[in-house]
Amino acid sequence: MATRPDVPGSGRRAAGSPPLPRAWQPLLGRPALADLLGDPLADAALREASRLLPAGVALHSLRTFLLADARARAAGTGYDRAGLLAAAVFHDTGLVGRAPLGRGGFTARSAELLDRFLAGRQVDGERRRALTRAVREHLRPFPAPDAGPEARLLHFGAWLDVTGRGDRRAPGERRLLAGLAPTPWFALSFCARVAACGPRRVLPARHAAPR
Repeated sequence: MATRPDVPGSGRRAAGSPPLPRAWQPLLGRPALADLLGDPLADAALREASRLLPAGVALHSLRTFLLADARARAAGTGYDRAGLLAAAVFHDTGLVGRAPLGRGGFTARSAELLDRFLAGRQVDGERRRALTRAVREHLRPFPAPDAGPEARLLHFGAWLDVTGRGDRRAPGERRLLAGLAPTPWFALSFCARVAACGPRRVLPARHAAPR
């Protein structure tokens, strides 16, 4: 897989930023996420996760990012770190709310919401295209042959968290993260959520995660 220089994120959350849910703290303390706190794009994505996502889906999104990062570190793959966190946050947003789904189903809707978020933060077109493609294609059985690192990593993290596929490439990481931020029966409830996502509707939105 081709590598690229990291788009870094570093520092801590700005003073006055609203607190994130307590259930997230064990994951936010992991180095890959802790190093991104304070990055404007990463912080904005985390705020959106807190606002948009049910608790279990939000934790799945954070675990997806951490599993993707573990794979990237093991393989020596450079990637857009803050961008991939944003993609991980938004990759299942099409499964919540009641906005009509057009062609492409919930993954296309999730990519649309991510693109809107990125455009609102003046992210350039090339970066937006790479990240929205990652979200749009993450439910494929396997990444496309020409997929970039963000698409491959998001695909890896999402599938590993839900199904366990790819565990040998990041030994022990899935179990560790599930222990830090458990979501019992998540895989079953997630599959039911996807199945219930018909061609014209998605499941009702839930309240944001408790703080």
